[in-house]
Amino acid sequence: MFNEHSGTHEHLLREWEYNQERVSVYKTLTMNDLPLFPLNSVLFPGMPLQLHIFEERYKQMMNRCIDNKTPFGVVLIETGQEAGSAIATPHLIGCTAHITQVQPLPFGRMNILALGRDRFRVRQMYQDKPYLSGDVEFIPLERDETSQTRTRALKLRHLLKQYLGTLENAGQLNFDESQLPSDSLALAYLSAVILQTDTREKQLLLAAETAREMLYDLVALYRREVTLLEFMIADKDVMDNESPFSFN
Repeated sequence: MFNEHSGTHEHLLREWEYNQERVSVYKTLTMNDLPLFPLNSVLFPGMPLQLHIFEERYKQMMNRCIDNKTPFGVVLIETGQEAGSAIATPHLIGCTAHITQVQPLPFGRMNILALGRDRFRVRQMYQDKPYLSGDVEFIPLERDETSQTRTRALKLRHLLKQYLGTLENAGQLNFDESQLPSDSLALAYLSAVILQTDTREKQLLLAAETAREMLYDLVALYRREVTLLEFMIADKDVMDNESPFSFN
């Protein structure tokens, strides 16, 4: 298995698709025996996921999902590796992935495109198949319409625009402000998808208990990232403008 989901910021903006009615269709229901795919990355609702499937166990998993038109669950690896005979131990909070495109390849391999949809918590894990599976409960992030949360969402929107605008000025992407959602929960998920940070921080965002908590954490992270990004770009400009010769 090779995970190709982590494309450019521009790709994520273009491919990201979040629909509140679709994302929360399960509400607080449970699903038994959900196939679980441990990865070294965190999947969020609305996030595109590209995978090249070549291991036999994951061929079986994907064929089951394709045949039954059911999702699989993406969970961040806590210990272990993505590929190999041993089954990795994952974190217990993940996100369902719904397959939208399949490209069959020789020898049963395939490329798939999936879309993150629903957060879940693993209640019971099973190793009775070549791949992991588990009984899960869906944990949609509840909306919080308090004035404090709305203010925090506006702050996040400003920081995200600043972050993407800085990248655009550096020639790293073409940014259209109309691509940013007005819905605060959708904005939070998109911000989490775009943010280039450690997977442990991404997992904490996915595991946030409330939208308010997630927004507060995102604002803190984006403040840090905007400052670092601006410093790096300014430092690069100074280096580019310096003469290679010294007159001293």
